[in-house]
Amino acid sequence: QVQLVESGGGLVQAGGSLRLSCAASGRTFSNYAMGWFRQAPGKEREFVASITWTGKTTTYAGSVKGRSTISRDNAKNTVYLQMNSLKPEDTAVYYCAASRDILVVRTNPDYWGQGTQVTVSS
Repeated sequence: QVQLVESGGGLVQAGGSLRLSCAASGRTFSNYAMGWFRQAPGKEREFVASITWTGKTTTYAGSVKGRSTISRDNAKNTVYLQMNSLKPEDTAVYYCAASRDILVVRTNPDYWGQGTQVTVSS
C-alpha cells in the first residue's frame, strides 16, 4: 500500500501561483511513477501531469502545459506540482496518484490521495 497526502491548495487570484505537494508513505517512493489529476465540479477527473520514478521524463495535459511543472524529491518522498498563471478554469480538486507503471499512472493509477482544493478567482 502507498499512502498519499496532498497539501498546498487554496484560494488564489487569476494570474497567481500555487505549489501543491504530495507526501508518500508505505512503500519505496522511488519505485513509483507519480501523477496529478484534477476534478472540477460537474466534470470527470482528468489527467494533469506525470513524472517517472527517476524524474527524467514528465508529461503534461495540454491545458496546463507551459504553466505547470511537476517534480519530485525522492529523498523526501514528495512530488510537487508548481502551477503558474492560474486561470479560473483551473479551479478543481487536485489529486496525487501513484503506480509502478508510468503509462498506468496516466490513465488508471493504483493509489490516490484524498485531494486538495484549488480555487482561482477572476
